[in-house]
Amino acid sequence: MNIPNILTLARIAFIPLLVVFFYLPYSWSMPVAAGLFALAAVTDWLDGYLARRWDQSTPFGAFLDPVADKLMVAVALALLIERFDSIWLTLPALVIIGREIVISALREWMAEMGKRGSVAVSWLGKVKTTLQMIALLLLLAFAPGTQLSLLGVVTLHAAAIMTLWSMVMYLRAAWPHLSRAM
Repeated sequence: MNIPNILTLARIAFIPLLVVFFYLPYSWSMPVAAGLFALAAVTDWLDGYLARRWDQSTPFGAFLDPVADKLMVAVALALLIERFDSIWLTLPALVIIGREIVISALREWMAEMGKRGSVAVSWLGKVKTTLQMIALLLLLAFAPGTQLSLLGVVTLHAAAIMTLWSMVMYLRAAWPHLSRAM
């Protein structure tokens, strides 16, 4: 067990804490939930950086890191769908969750074919993730209807557009392999 893997496991451990703080009936609970999410986002970047810098990449870490990311984002989006109770947040949230399921399945299938590099993370995926994290942080930290939460919704829509764009790019890269398998 190395530090990057410990950081990834910590990100998973933050999920129930995020949920608990989200539902606590105190004025300070949402900023704490947002802070936990921000800490998780930082550990996402940090574990990858440290794994590369210290040459501590492991198969376990390569498997668990994207799982931890997707779990944290999906849980945050599910909580926010309830909190905002609006189609304007629900639609981009469902696009993001749906894309993550499709691309995870695609990556697994491509890995089985020995072609995982065809669907490796691109710069577009990194931009999408950054927009997503900013949006979720704003939406967790600020009450619905405030200017900063509206900025969060707009940013979530931008992340959803990038999500669809990156999904199209991944599917195009995988299409020659997919079409042969049909």
